[in-house]
Amino acid sequence: MEEKEPKRKFALWVKESSLDLVEEYYKKDNCSSRSEYIEKAILFYTGYLSSNQNSSYLPNILVSTLKGIVAESDNKINRMIFKLAVELAIAMNVVAASSQINPEDLQRLRKECINEVKRLNGSFQFEDAIDWQKGDPWQD
Repeated sequence: MEEKEPKRKFALWVKESSLDLVEEYYKKDNCSSRSEYIEKAILFYTGYLSSNQNSSYLPNILVSTLKGIVAESDNKINRMIFKLAVELAIAMNVVAASSQINPEDLQRLRKECINEVKRLNGSFQFEDAIDWQKGDPWQD
């Protein structure tokens, strides 16, 4: 358990507008008092100023923040991809149940689809499949 450092009371002269900001934001920052907010602000600003001598301070903050943002985005994207995979599996099972396609034709179709999706840079749409099935795969 950490030993608490003793606190010292002193006079502080600040502009009224600065005190208004402290009053407005200390609860939003989950501080229990205005003093705690001001102390956190002093420590943060001191760290910012010392970053000129210690270039790792701000990059560490940025790296930590960016890692959090990327991790959150990664989780959202993974959930969306999972949902899309489920819907695709459903659609493929419905089509497979109603079609009579042999393995060789399926393999050839897969190769052609890979080439077509590459050609369209991943933006293959249902209309493209309709045009392709009608015999004009190069129609835009």
